[in-house]
Amino acid sequence: MSSEPDALPPIAGRDYYTTMSHFYRGELGRALVWRQRLDATTNWAILAATGVITFALGSETVSHIVFMLANMLVFLLLMIEGRRYRYYDAYRARVRILEAHFLVPVVTEREIGLQGDWRKVLAEDLLIPSFKMGLRRAIGRRLNQNYFWVFLVILASHMIKIFLHSSDVSTVTGFVRALSSDQPLPQPLYWVVFVGFYALLVYLYLLGRRPKGFAGEFSRRTPNPQSWTL
Repeated sequence: MSSEPDALPPIAGRDYYTTMSHFYRGELGRALVWRQRLDATTNWAILAATGVITFALGSETVSHIVFMLANMLVFLLLMIEGRRYRYYDAYRARVRILEAHFLVPVVTEREIGLQGDWRKVLAEDLLIPSFKMGLRRAIGRRLNQNYFWVFLVILASHMIKIFLHSSDVSTVTGFVRALSSDQPLPQPLYWVVFVGFYALLVYLYLLGRRPKGFAGEFSRRTPNPQSWTL
């Protein structure tokens, strides 16, 4: 008797394509679920920022610290979304492998000389699932795509409150004094938190920028609508 494990019977061509088609649909479904979770977190951030801004601009007595609290809340949601984006990116990568190496040859009815052993790469990822990017880069990516504008609106609203509810803002010194006034923190601590927070945002923004010439899932080539005329 042989000590080697029994080999699996060869998979017929029709069964192979059926299995891969169901696998593609399953991975696409997973990616869509995580994509919807990304949209939900972004909506929470927009609602939270809108509520805080409305509250802060509604009364002159509201402290400037609420804008810092809004930044912290939105940043917490950004971290949650960065974690979710890693899962979405992992499943999206599998979907793209199947689309490029499995569906394209089926559509064109011929083998395409793409580089790499895609079956081995996909099998290894199924055996040992892994993320395709780190958490900091994922946070930076979502900051580039969506949250940059949320933080920009919060900062602009803070500036508007200063001009609306502060008396001496005609000079740079007066503006800086108004920016750090009417809040419970000591002045040095406030400026450390304020400058450090926006320095962190700049770092994450630069970290999350896409490489030059990379446009994500869709290319920015010149559109050719004539080729899509049905």
